[in-house]
Amino acid sequence: MRDRTEGPLLRVEGLEKRYGARLGCGGVSFDLWPGEVMGIVGESGSGKTTLLNCLAGQLAPDGGRVLYDMGEGMVDTVTLDEPARRRLKRSDWAFVHQHAHEGLRMNVSAGGNVGERLMGMGARRYGAIRAQAVDWLGRVEIAADRVDDRPSAFSGGMRQRLQIARNLVTGPRLVFMDEPTGGLDVSVQARLLDLLRGLVREMGLSAIIVTHDLAVVRLLADRLMVMQGGRVVEAGLTDQVLDDPQHGYTQLLVSSVLQV
Repeated sequence: MRDRTEGPLLRVEGLEKRYGARLGCGGVSFDLWPGEVMGIVGESGSGKTTLLNCLAGQLAPDGGRVLYDMGEGMVDTVTLDEPARRRLKRSDWAFVHQHAHEGLRMNVSAGGNVGERLMGMGARRYGAIRAQAVDWLGRVEIAADRVDDRPSAFSGGMRQRLQIARNLVTGPRLVFMDEPTGGLDVSVQARLLDLLRGLVREMGLSAIIVTHDLAVVRLLADRLMVMQGGRVVEAGLTDQVLDDPQHGYTQLLVSSVLQV
């Protein structure tokens, strides 16, 4: 993890997004290194989801750069044309939504959902695609005999695990996660977090996770950024920030005074 001899995987410089006069996020700069997990926390309206969507190319920022190591140097993904951005999203990048139905084809089988991403990368042999789909369903603790079931027949936790399988089957280098355990029962959350932690470490993934749950970032994130009013007010190693918060807002979050 964290081999910093080759430079960052992602470099963000002065990223800004406004909604009229309101600041969505502003002045955000950081580096993300290969194999590193960055957590972003803050209350509702703090700008964390806006930031994530700008980073992932889901939302066009009004200023700043999002530089990504494409293998032959850093490229500003903000300026990519749409075909190049689509290729990036189906190859090197993945996005796990809070609500699994936003990241799944609900009228397509579980195996078909996983297989679609493989086909987007050029896979064409049905037998090989189905075998990989079954393998990945097993890796996210979905029984092989559910491969032909549609996501609508799955529980909330199973849908989220299926969405993770769909995203990770092609081995992306960078995964964006928006409240991946949000809305799930506590016991289901714990199981999903254990699964995510294992996959992140096993695959050496880089990830950016937005959440309101400090327990999630403590378990998954190497570093942490705290946002308030669209700006980063504190950043550092996760345990350092949570165990010894310096900014008053972070102190309130950690002491659970704010309802986030």
